[in-house]
Amino acid sequence: MSSAVLQAKPGAAAREARALQKGQQTKAAIVDAALVLATRVGLEGLSVGSVADKAGMSKSGVFSHFGSREELQISVVRAYHARFRAEVFEPALAEPRGLPRLRALFGRWMTRMSVEIASGCLFVGGAVEFDDRPGPVRDALVASVKDWLGALQRAVVQARDEGHLASGIAPAQVAFEIHGLILALHYEARFLQAPGSVARAEAGFENILKLYGAARASAIPARAIRKAAPFPKETPHA
Repeated sequence: MSSAVLQAKPGAAAREARALQKGQQTKAAIVDAALVLATRVGLEGLSVGSVADKAGMSKSGVFSHFGSREELQISVVRAYHARFRAEVFEPALAEPRGLPRLRALFGRWMTRMSVEIASGCLFVGGAVEFDDRPGPVRDALVASVKDWLGALQRAVVQARDEGHLASGIAPAQVAFEIHGLILALHYEARFLQAPGSVARAEAGFENILKLYGAARASAIPARAIRKAAPFPKETPHA
């Protein structure tokens, strides 16, 4: 093999790597644009054409990265879920196990919902759009929501095991009631535009802790609710 051929191979590999990186960046930019649209018009409102316009690309360019509208919708759900985990779940893990971590989860979730009152929550909106429509998009939504609710229930279990909540509680019931507060907040604040909704949701959370709390629960600080609020509010889908 000639030296010229040997020298050409590294250059070709570098070009392929740059092309792959550029393709990944372009795909991420398309998903970002689609996320912004989805929080406004819903997953069903997405079309290859509208996303192409938002991303400043051609329809064929968007189609070449996803192949179908359904694949684009699923990518949006997964990206939204990844951001939800990064902004709500993962930072809360830095808090001590038990009630501090549970408070952090709820506090960050509340802050996120407060930001999304203006733009809309993809999980809530997606549940309305796909509750009776089986298929891959619904499956992706269900998997994302179950993953989050599973994390919430684990936090409740840990709070019980740490003695911060009563030993006889049913973790699934506690998580259900906390989840209900978030759904009620979204409905009242976004749909009804009722003043004081956030304060009522916070009061409801404290009522749940009192209802299911052990004697030690009142001694656990509530600092995590107010501490956990570093979200980029300028990003509609963040």
